[in-house]
Amino acid sequence: MPTETGYDPSLGNKFIFVTGGVMSGLGKGITAASLGRLLENAGFDVTAVKIDPYLNVDAGTMNPYQHGEVYVLKDGGEVDLDLGNYERFLDIDMTFDHNVTTGKVYQHVINRERAGDYLGKTVQIIPHITDDIKRRIREAAEGHDICLVEVGGTVGDIEGMPFLEALRQFVDEEPEEDALLTHVTLVPYAPNGEQKTKPTQHSVKELRSIGLRPDIIVGRSDEPLEEEVREKIALFGDVPTQAVFSNYDVPDVYEVPLLLADEGMDEYVMDKLDLTERAIPRAHRSTQWRDLVTQETDTELDIALVGKYDLRDAYMSVREALKHAGLNQGVDVNVQWVEADRMDDGDETRLSDADGIVVPGGFGSRGVEGKMEAITYARENDIPYLGLCFGFQLAVIEYARNVLGLEAAHSTEINDSTPDPVIDLLPDQYDLEDLGGTMRLGAHETQIKSDSLAHDIYGEESCMERHRHRYEVNPEYIETLTEGELRFSGEAGNRMEILELEDHPFFLGTQFHPEFRSRPTRASPPFVGFLETILEVATPAQEVV
Repeated sequence: MPTETGYDPSLGNKFIFVTGGVMSGLGKGITAASLGRLLENAGFDVTAVKIDPYLNVDAGTMNPYQHGEVYVLKDGGEVDLDLGNYERFLDIDMTFDHNVTTGKVYQHVINRERAGDYLGKTVQIIPHITDDIKRRIREAAEGHDICLVEVGGTVGDIEGMPFLEALRQFVDEEPEEDALLTHVTLVPYAPNGEQKTKPTQHSVKELRSIGLRPDIIVGRSDEPLEEEVREKIALFGDVPTQAVFSNYDVPDVYEVPLLLADEGMDEYVMDKLDLTERAIPRAHRSTQWRDLVTQETDTELDIALVGKYDLRDAYMSVREALKHAGLNQGVDVNVQWVEADRMDDGDETRLSDADGIVVPGGFGSRGVEGKMEAITYARENDIPYLGLCFGFQLAVIEYARNVLGLEAAHSTEINDSTPDPVIDLLPDQYDLEDLGGTMRLGAHETQIKSDSLAHDIYGEESCMERHRHRYEVNPEYIETLTEGELRFSGEAGNRMEILELEDHPFFLGTQFHPEFRSRPTRASPPFVGFLETILEVATPAQEVV
């Protein structure tokens, strides 16, 4: 039964907690997601929770330079990019409840305190904050066989202490066979080429000092862990040698589940959680993932991704969606990063070798003219083009300027005094005071017109895709914009959602973000159609001999 804090310790089933040591960015999320993929292959219903110890309520107002892309869930939650990894690896749709931040927890507890819900008691980190953390984990896990819980940051970070304390309590509340703690840590090389375990030793010591004992230690390294290194980590980490796993660098993150399977990590975890008897026998498990990842290819495509950020994680989902489409088509996709700021002088050499051009989403004025240079190049030279969100809006502006002669056409986001605001603020956005969580967010349905490229791509009369925008095509300009070759083939009421150009091999823009629903085993239709056209009408820039 729920306590006075709203915490019900009876919810949930099996839990796998994943912490990290030494440094951030080691790949805790990929490790956890890969393990989840293997457990799903064994027949279990797996979900995940990502804990982010920052004070932001969500990731929506964070600069991609600092934290990578903002990933959007179906319910409109703006979250850390690691949730995108979980959705892609597990092929599930998560909700905002699966992302727990310090800001979200404290905001909820303080609001309850202001409402008098704690009956006059002193509100403290323990039990009120820790109980709220545990409540969120259990409620997200309810109805699933296994819940993966990744704690962002590294052990020892001051902002992560309430979450680690909550984990300590959580593990104590669970039977031994229902909770497992995995610690991911760095095993670097010394200048003499020796793998060093001291950072791992100190990290495990820090973890144990707060009452948490790892059941599994995963060593991240350039090369496979040497056997004597495993033994040393096991000795100082107080775990069996068979509980030390090597997660070394591989060419592609989608190979990590194969690596962990070869290491036997999934079997060890199932044994510790008393799940072995319930698992599908290995010989009968799906091989779809392995077959996709290990397929042989003999063609490479070069795709120019034109953005304003030189941080690749800012466009992670677009990059991964291109990769998924490549898996679907049996080709390798090389993403060529083109900085929009370097396109302002009309230099087309950075695009001339590309088989296709993608302009992704974004906000703000920086790089806008460079992106439109790329769009012009694609339109005039019959290069397959895919524009996403802002890339859709800029395609409208570019067409209005260079085809219709509205030379000053623009978006009011960039120029609020433009005489031709072909892109304007959504009507419900004018009087907003708060920026966080107030855009048009999440999954919305788009009606697709028959006899269109969009219909050929989706094979349906509608699609359900995720959105993240404040601006849209100005309805007052739709008649003018569609007098020639441009048509809007997807609509949501009076909102224009998909554009395409007639008499062009492939020129498609979407107001929504199809990349957020793309999976290795279920590639996004616009991305698949994009690559299919390239393979049909263009000579690939590179051939593997």
